[in-house]
Amino acid sequence: MSKISKLFKGSSKNRAGPSPQEAIHKLRETEEMLTKKQEYLEKRVEQEIATARKHGTKNKKAALQALRKKKRFEQQLAQIDGTLSTIEFQREALENANTNTEVLKNMGYAAKAIKGVHEKLDLDKIDTLMQDITEQQEVAQEISDAISCPVGFAEEFDEDELLAELQELEQEDLDQKMANMGGLPSVPSSSLPTRPVSKKKVEDEDDMKMLSAWAS
Repeated sequence: MSKISKLFKGSSKNRAGPSPQEAIHKLRETEEMLTKKQEYLEKRVEQEIATARKHGTKNKKAALQALRKKKRFEQQLAQIDGTLSTIEFQREALENANTNTEVLKNMGYAAKAIKGVHEKLDLDKIDTLMQDITEQQEVAQEISDAISCPVGFAEEFDEDELLAELQELEQEDLDQKMANMGGLPSVPSSSLPTRPVSKKKVEDEDDMKMLSAWAS
């Protein structure tokens, strides 16, 4: 068993595990600490680069020493980046687990509340109540229909009288239109000229008279 395993195993015997809120708080504190150290190391890297540039080949030993420091700082930065990623993943997983726990707990409370409400309900009373509501809705509809129907409008009238009145109205409209058009054309008072009777027609009529007299 590794030393780290022994350390965690021994500590678990001493006290119970922390709550999710406590663990999340500790992880956030660790992230803040590592972020500050990360910023410090980045500044040191910039400083060592500036030192190496300053000495250059003129003071090769000092320049190389600065670059070696820069490399060590960069290694530490890489380790911090990996650690931060791990902590961030662990914190998000813990936050999600804590959220799910709270959601499930609240859903359990709601389920118990719904069950308690249903246990207090009487199905027979519900059916009776719904029937009463339906009957009252029907009564209300009948009252509404009665109020909305004007008095006397349902009286019956003779259809022949209505048709006669309609014809009179149509005739009045027709007379009005004719009056607007100037009325009907007047009939000429003088007689129309008669067409002259042809000579052949007169002779035919004489022949028919003679035949009639002979036959008699």
